[in-house]
Amino acid sequence: MKTPYKNIYSLLNQNRFIVWSMVIGTTVTCIVAILSVVKLHRDTLNNAFMINTDGSVIPLKLVSQKENLSVEAMSHLELFHTYFYNIDAGNYKKNLEKALWLGNSSVDDLYRQKKSDGVYNRLLQYSLVQKVLKVDSKINLSKEPYTFNTVTRFEINRGTVVDTYELITTGNLIHVDRNFPKNTHGLLITNFFEKSLKKLNHEN
Repeated sequence: MKTPYKNIYSLLNQNRFIVWSMVIGTTVTCIVAILSVVKLHRDTLNNAFMINTDGSVIPLKLVSQKENLSVEAMSHLELFHTYFYNIDAGNYKKNLEKALWLGNSSVDDLYRQKKSDGVYNRLLQYSLVQKVLKVDSKINLSKEPYTFNTVTRFEINRGTVVDTYELITTGNLIHVDRNFPKNTHGLLITNFFEKSLKKLNHEN
């Protein structure tokens, strides 16, 4: 007895089902693979890796670029204001030289103006000690050049009298090539300006 052939339409439907199953399966596999690659790429951007002494790979979480910039900018401004205003007869030349590496001609112009006004001569003549107590900066990092506003509180010791002052300075920060050890943050102060200076009462 001969085996009857299957209906041609049944074969076509079965073949269509197999083809569509393969297409859907392949599509799902591709989508999963693409999502895995995207996730791996994002993880790679957010992590660095190092090899441990035993050969294992250790992931290191990276701080975002903006957080790094904020820390470096704040540190740069604190360093500059400390060098520029924390001076006495013994260290002022060394400190001012370091400060001038952190700013452009606007800082140099202010230094020359102070020098011509006799600020540093009085420092030597009366053995004054100008000590920075606090540096507080606010920086707008939305776009370069980054604007800043810094409040520096310092005291001047005249031997028998100690006066405290609050100085507000403004300016911009721009990126430059890092220069170790003269400018380790790779930032430069521009348009530097002493906005206001006031003497504080002892209770302030």
